[in-house]
Amino acid sequence: MMILLDLFLGFLRVGCFAFGGAYGAIPLIREVILSYGWMEDEMITYMIAVSESTPGPIMVNMATYAGSCQAGLPGALIATAAVVLPSFLIILLITAVMHTALKNRYIQAVLRGLKPCIIGIVLATGIYMIMKNTAAVPGGTFMPRPVLITVFLAIVYFGSRKIRRGGISPILLICISAAAGILTYGL
Repeated sequence: MMILLDLFLGFLRVGCFAFGGAYGAIPLIREVILSYGWMEDEMITYMIAVSESTPGPIMVNMATYAGSCQAGLPGALIATAAVVLPSFLIILLITAVMHTALKNRYIQAVLRGLKPCIIGIVLATGIYMIMKNTAAVPGGTFMPRPVLITVFLAIVYFGSRKIRRGGISPILLICISAAAGILTYGL
């Protein structure tokens, strides 16, 4: 039971004081592991190599591996939870502050001003991609499928705004886009 507490406190310290990303955390992780005597320095080097080659954040992978080596599955869960807990709490705090800040009229004005800019950037990118694949551009050839998908999605989007007050959800529109792409290019 004491090992679980040590794993929690050791990796909580890593989570609290690891700045500069995962590679900046490696010396701190090494110090914690060596100070508790959990592994030899050579084993830590192997652990770093394995953590770099597996999917996921290196710091989380290293905590999970060290916890697993010391106390099996409970150790892996405790060490992983401890290393991500500070970041999780910081995100919760930022979310709470942002919720309050979003009620500020100046921040609302900035966000209302940014919305058309973002729409313009996305629209310009879409038009560029369509124009790149048309005969209007030197070296381009007309490809009707991207144009047809774009027209179809525009009809779905604007048609849904006529039928429903809020229009279609962005997630549903993305799913419809994926299905249209699969049907168009997959068949």
